[in-house]
Amino acid sequence: MDCTVCAPMTENLLSRRIGELGGGFSHESEHDLAVMVGEFLENGGSGGAESWCSSDSDSGLCDLAQLAESIAFSKRNLDQYESDLQSVVHSLVLSINEIDLQFVKSGPCTASCIRFSLVQLLRQSGYDAAVCSARWQGGSKVPGGDHEYIDVVNNTSSGNSDRLIIDIDFQSHFEIARAVESYDRILKLLPVIYVGSLSRLSQFLQVMAEAGKFSLKQNSMPLPPWRSLAYLQAKWYSPYQRQFDAEKQSGIGRSLLEHKQCSGHLKRLQSALVSEMEADRQLKPKNGDSKKNRRMKVDRWRHSLFRTMA
Repeated sequence: MDCTVCAPMTENLLSRRIGELGGGFSHESEHDLAVMVGEFLENGGSGGAESWCSSDSDSGLCDLAQLAESIAFSKRNLDQYESDLQSVVHSLVLSINEIDLQFVKSGPCTASCIRFSLVQLLRQSGYDAAVCSARWQGGSKVPGGDHEYIDVVNNTSSGNSDRLIIDIDFQSHFEIARAVESYDRILKLLPVIYVGSLSRLSQFLQVMAEAGKFSLKQNSMPLPPWRSLAYLQAKWYSPYQRQFDAEKQSGIGRSLLEHKQCSGHLKRLQSALVSEMEADRQLKPKNGDSKKNRRMKVDRWRHSLFRTMA
């Protein structure tokens, strides 16, 4: 399968969507944090996270800094196929219009319309994509539940198959009540749309589970079962069924008015995605960007991160 089918669309669609969505976004602080984390990693970490604070500190700041570093590294540590697929997914999500949603699925909107629209576009581009409906039974420690996401099966030339996960509402899985500011900053480092392997997904889940424990502990709140690592893993590791076309089960799509919730979700998703893509562009090395300037940005990031986490 040719991963370049839709990749050239990225630049044009990004420029077009920036115009449609009104240009700038008020996410400068989050952009600065993402930029400085990335540059810190590119410069080798200057001794690693352990050198950021004293070894006898029990404030939790060192752990949070390491978690933020781990998020930034995992977000950018994609292999070529993951990177190509991510570019395609971003382009296709930005290409979806409200009018596309009404023909996909009837019934209550829980972003299923967006997922099925994206699957249709991916399949038209040559990808073996499907909407996965996962469901699991509750146990003594993990409540039962269900989750819907997208997967892409890549059959390699060696006869093996790789399964990649696409979750269009990734950050929402880690939102917690009364989160401390440092947790919110780590949350915003996560990709808007997760695209990648289950193994890389597992890294994000472990980091966010640890960060969640810290935030709840700061507020003297217990860890609820639905915020545990086991529950998070159940969403993507449980038995699932693949679906290609929602219309076969749901009949004719409803009017656009009845898909107002899904339309609003699509607009927010596209705005957040454009904002993230603009921030990622800033991570790319610029001509004339000296090591001194990068060092100043790293120092600024350190100061900003620890000041807000204190």
